[in-house]
Amino acid sequence: MLQQRDYDVTLVTDRTPDQVRSGPVMSSQLMFETALDIERSHGLNHWDADVPLIEGVRFTIREDSDVVTSWQAPFEGAAQSVDQRVKVSAWVEEFAEQGGNLVIRSADLNYLQTLADENDLVVVSTGKGDLGRIFRRDVEKSRFDKPQRVIAMAYVHGLKSRGEHDELSYTRIPDVGEYFVFPALTCSGACDIMVFEGVPGGPLDCWEDVKTPEEQLTRSLELLEKYFPDEADRCANVTLTDPMGVLRGRITPTVRHAVSELPSGVLVLGMADAVVLNDPLTGQGSNHAAKSAEAYFDAIIRQGDNEFDSIWMQRTFDQYWRGWGQWSVQWTNSLLVEPPQHLEQLLIEAADNRAAAADIANGFDDPRLFYPWWFDAGEARHFLEQKQQQLTAAFDERALRNAFGQFATGVTVVTSRAPDGRRIGMTANSFASVSLDPPLVMWCPAKSAPSVGDFRSASHFAVNVLSAHQHALSRQFATPLKDKFAGVEVTEGLVGLPLLSETVCAFECRTVATYDAGDHVIFVGEIERYSATGGDPLVFHAGAYQVATKHPDI
Repeated sequence: MLQQRDYDVTLVTDRTPDQVRSGPVMSSQLMFETALDIERSHGLNHWDADVPLIEGVRFTIREDSDVVTSWQAPFEGAAQSVDQRVKVSAWVEEFAEQGGNLVIRSADLNYLQTLADENDLVVVSTGKGDLGRIFRRDVEKSRFDKPQRVIAMAYVHGLKSRGEHDELSYTRIPDVGEYFVFPALTCSGACDIMVFEGVPGGPLDCWEDVKTPEEQLTRSLELLEKYFPDEADRCANVTLTDPMGVLRGRITPTVRHAVSELPSGVLVLGMADAVVLNDPLTGQGSNHAAKSAEAYFDAIIRQGDNEFDSIWMQRTFDQYWRGWGQWSVQWTNSLLVEPPQHLEQLLIEAADNRAAAADIANGFDDPRLFYPWWFDAGEARHFLEQKQQQLTAAFDERALRNAFGQFATGVTVVTSRAPDGRRIGMTANSFASVSLDPPLVMWCPAKSAPSVGDFRSASHFAVNVLSAHQHALSRQFATPLKDKFAGVEVTEGLVGLPLLSETVCAFECRTVATYDAGDHVIFVGEIERYSATGGDPLVFHAGAYQVATKHPDI
């Protein structure tokens, strides 16, 4: 909320709040826990008391008239869908009431130039029309050059519930497409959103002759009866929520360069759909928007009075892309093509492996969970075996991890050099001091971590204790990137140790012992040099990043 930080903010939109409320639906806007927590942290969650909670996913694969597999799994945190007509109109009104400069008009390139001349920073969040075209397609990040699905959705009342818990029901038919449905909140109250994603040229690509919303609902029910009979049984009494409650279209999943230069030479920054346009198949669009907005907000605050130049713009987008964007884009794209055999088998076996099914379900919230096992046959087999073992463990692994998470910790990135000179690093919150004399510390990576072998071979390691603003670095080093150090400012320490900049402290250590400890390895290091610049540390508690604050009673 830049207004609350005393920034002068102008919001340009081509419709009034009332026009948004009475206009057509804009998306399915399915949002998962991490994105919802961003809204809550800024006091924007005005509908929590009314919106239906989506507590899990039901995943089904059909072939012809047969069910190949079907299983259910819970989300760790409930998902939600609030009609953007409800949400956006209320937020725009709130923005104006709090003193924001609201401009109702269409924005073309000439007006964008005017805004750029009058403001320190212009952020474009729409990918439509001329404004979307000013951001060039990033060929390296864009896998497709044409639409991969034909999309049709309808907001309805009267859908029969399956039970006491609402869920995202997702059905896939190879070579035909997908159908998913989930509860939501719209202008007229609770509803359900029905979404068809048809393979172009296939039987779900059948909307060209549909002229009215009622015809679209009729066609939808016909398709359900023919291809998704289990879902058709729930739709005997459905009606459209309103005449504007339908949407059809085709989009080409595209990633664009985030920085664009106007004819005058002034730069503007793209955000959300303007630069990362995802197919709705995995429900990532609104989550992209929230996560990119949070990343941009943090970057603006940290920049202070400094210029928003091209380096800052690119770094701001890269931070969001490395931490969030790339993972959901790659995962979504993998579902838009024929899946490899190992993935089909994995989805089938998840029916008898509830631990694996739970990880798949929670990947909707954080797609990094899919790496690397979703994309590699060997890793997929190892993943299934590991998850099967969890079913016979003394404690439920996820519940035990959540219990461990009640112990608040700092967050570190441990770095070193592999024997071949490569920089290696991983996020760890298992760091602890051991002894003052001699000065010893310890940390405990999982044996399954890809770089554990390299750390075992290295003579030294560095523990970089992250600052409160470095949560993006924590995510970056917690994910199996080819180059975790991309875009990261480092200096060189003892024996070439990579040291991260702007940390609250760093310990350069010689490895003196390692111990096997269950599924982890304990590394003990003797401190040979350290620096402690201080500042606010990054804290991790209950599965979320936190900041340390002084206790109110002290």
